[in-house]
Amino acid sequence: MSVLAASKQGFPQPPEPGLTPAAAVSRAEAIAATLVDRQQETEDRTYYAVDTHEAFAEAGLYRLLVPRRYGGYAFGVDTFLRVSIALSRGCPSTGWMYTLGAVHALAVTTMFPERAQQEVFAGGDFICPATVMPGGTAERVDDGWIVNGTWGYCSGAPYATHFVGHAMAARDGGEPAPMMFIAPRERWRRLDDWGQQLGLRGSGSHSITMENAHIPDHYTLAGHMSEFSVAGGTPGLRLHGNPEYGGGPLSFMNMESAVLAVGIARGALDAYEELMRTRNTLFPPVVPRTHDPDYQYWYGEASGLIATAEAATHNAVQQWQQACARGPETFTREFEMHIATICRQVVQLCWRAVEQHLLPTAGSSAVRRGQRLERVWRDMSMLHTHAGFTVFLAAKAQRELAKARFDVEEVPR
Repeated sequence: MSVLAASKQGFPQPPEPGLTPAAAVSRAEAIAATLVDRQQETEDRTYYAVDTHEAFAEAGLYRLLVPRRYGGYAFGVDTFLRVSIALSRGCPSTGWMYTLGAVHALAVTTMFPERAQQEVFAGGDFICPATVMPGGTAERVDDGWIVNGTWGYCSGAPYATHFVGHAMAARDGGEPAPMMFIAPRERWRRLDDWGQQLGLRGSGSHSITMENAHIPDHYTLAGHMSEFSVAGGTPGLRLHGNPEYGGGPLSFMNMESAVLAVGIARGALDAYEELMRTRNTLFPPVVPRTHDPDYQYWYGEASGLIATAEAATHNAVQQWQQACARGPETFTREFEMHIATICRQVVQLCWRAVEQHLLPTAGSSAVRRGQRLERVWRDMSMLHTHAGFTVFLAAKAQRELAKARFDVEEVPR
């Protein structure tokens, strides 16, 4: 639906009705260029600066996935993920924090009922970290649930308007099982517990804690986000008519890891290119690195790996969007795992480019503490510790794809 069509239906106009997807990406690229020299500052603070946050808001970046009905741009996942790549290229921590804060507008629109959407998107800008591990408990009350608990790794928490989490809840007298919920900012507080990790120290991945927080029924969904089936249609698709609000949340979550890896690796290649242009070889004949066959090879090999990873990412996004257009029934378990295995290989290609070609040949002075390549290596290493990658993409997705393909419930023992 175009902005003009949305306005004719009485929907609120976004701040800039004439903004285009290409312009949004260009703005992100311009902001990204200012982030490179602020990476240490961002790590020290543990999240990006207020003026960066304000620049994102002014550029419309917090509304890219918000439905038009609520004053958003609904530009689509391809635009959003291009913005993520651009920002991660400039500063991995900032790109990570932005992406995992703004991306969950898609999941909330897809899964939650109209009443909840009307309320949570009322402010226009939407920043909502989410975690998949049940970090608390929910007790039933007459008008909803009382939630208590602490959830770690809530990337985007510092400027968040909401939080999506999972708690163990007993519904209808049954055994406790995961319940997904969305909590407005006033129902939780952020802990000051981030910044001592190996990498992504500026990603704002603080813990969130809730103490006797009341969550109304329409802000909850039975089950786990990763197991949400769209096969029968979704609230978002029925309400907005946008096929991307009927796509599989699990496959989309995996694409987040892929685009972040591509953006971070692109930043590493930028740093290596600067070294190529400004430094000489160490052994005779001493020549600029740009003229040395070995450095030419290392640069070209890394560049090819990253370009291949980026091409695979864009193709995965295209496949996901095409599946949305065909209808929710396209999102079978096999298709979801198909996208996941592509994303696994994307991360692997990016890691190989950095770990095997760029970092070892850059020189020890280029990987001193605080240098761009040193930080990228730490950040990509940290990505490898993320449960979504190291547990799901690196181990489970391949087996789940084969089981779905061959209709195997459990592997015989």
